Amino acid sequence: MPHAQLRPRVAEVLEQIGLADRARDKVSTFSGGMKRRLNFGCGIIHRPRVLLLDEPTAGVDPQSRVRLLDLVREQAKSGTAVVYTTHYMEEAQELCERIAIVDHGKLLAIGTLGELRALVAEKDLVRLSGRFDAAAASRALAELADVDVLSVTADAVTIAARGASRQLPAIFAALGRADIQETTLTVPSLESLFIKLTGRELRE
Repeated sequence: MPHAQLRPRVAEVLEQIGLADRARDKVSTFSGGMKRRLNFGCGIIHRPRVLLLDEPTAGVDPQSRVRLLDLVREQAKSGTAVVYTTHYMEEAQELCERIAIVDHGKLLAIGTLGELRALVAEKDLVRLSGRFDAAAASRALAELADVDVLSVTADAVTIAARGASRQLPAIFAALGRADIQETTLTVPSLESLFIKLTGRELRE
């Protein structure tokens, strides 16, 4: 960066990462979370078009983690392409538009979360609580496309379906006059997709 631009840019970034009040302090006095934020600041000082982040929240306190995730969102919103490597599935699921699953250096899958779910044929889980005619409910639900009936009792129905949120009206219609008191919809997590693709839990 040209020298004339550097000093004001440093002040701007220190404010952005929440370290403006520590600008003259030695880095050796910083906490782990503060050092992570400083690392992030060093990475964006020159306004990069592509930002590579490798485990940016590893080992930081919850407050610094929240701030770092906000900083990542701000960079993406400003038009920077962010490549984000993490072992924390919820971060990838929350932050990333496209997700790549890599195991032992091999790219197993890439796409949006919805595309990855479709790739491994993962279905949503729907549990309905209430009062049911078990036999009639089983027959009616069996006629629906892309719906697997897992269990039906007098007080609960559990089914698996692709795009279950879109199919709920058809499911309710099939159950007719049943007294449905509660509906719970669970979609496959990124962690469950990883395990299905790799056959093992995520390793550190």
